[in-house]
Amino acid sequence: MTVTTDIIPRRLPEPRAMLRLIKPITWFPPMWAYLCGVVSSGMALTGEWPMILLGVLLAGPIVCGMSQAANDWCDRHVDAINEPDRPIPSGRIPGRWGLWIALAMSVLSLAVGWLLGPWGFGATIIGVLAAWAYSAEPVRLKKSGWWGPGLVGLCYEGLPWFTGAAVLAAGAPSLQIVTIALLYALGAHGIMTLNDFKALEGDTKMGVNSLPVTLGPRRAAIVACWGMAVPQTVVIALLFFWDKPYHALAITAMLAAQLAAMRVLLRDPKGRAPWYNGTGVTLYVSGMMVAAFALRGIG
Repeated sequence: MTVTTDIIPRRLPEPRAMLRLIKPITWFPPMWAYLCGVVSSGMALTGEWPMILLGVLLAGPIVCGMSQAANDWCDRHVDAINEPDRPIPSGRIPGRWGLWIALAMSVLSLAVGWLLGPWGFGATIIGVLAAWAYSAEPVRLKKSGWWGPGLVGLCYEGLPWFTGAAVLAAGAPSLQIVTIALLYALGAHGIMTLNDFKALEGDTKMGVNSLPVTLGPRRAAIVACWGMAVPQTVVIALLFFWDKPYHALAITAMLAAQLAAMRVLLRDPKGRAPWYNGTGVTLYVSGMMVAAFALRGIG
């Protein structure tokens, strides 16, 4: 005798799947960059902790989480190939719930950004628009291996850094702060390129022209390495010029360690990309905070 069981489609999202949708592991870079902005502002932190914590919460779980939900919704067909166990293609977030979550978090982002004053609110508007421009048609900058990672780098590193400094100072950051934040944002293009290696198969089938797809894994990895190393070299030169030799030397040591890790990466770019994201990227973001402390006494 054969027994058949009808599987009832899920109507409500699974709570654990909702948490996975907004990818907590991705929150760290913008939260860290926001703190770098706070430190680099040179302002006294006494009495500012509620504003600092609110900004960190906005940069990480809210805005970054929203961007991940939007990306997963817009990428659901690609994820069905690359990662069919992800919340949306697996059905654990059914129907249009992924879209509704992304839209609700967009509204929440703007509401919280309003509490950070005009500089924080303006930066939040830019961040929300950039998240949708990256993922959604007809713009979908993710299709470009140059514009997509560049936009993500700016929003993960440059924009939060600028915002943290602007909110604490209640005004536009100094030229030195903007320059260093922009350099680290440009370098993050390489980090984002390495992150694209994990989606190589699906991107190829779905027409997403990431650098690993258009250049091949090795050439893309070489571009990523140069993209990370050159901006840090400029940072080091500027810190020496601004009479911050000890900070410059510390970042030089971190860059040297990254170059050693890059040699390992280039032996097997596709296989070693996740390893490099856990080693070289850690050194990269550590250098960001060193630079932030150097900026406290400049300008």
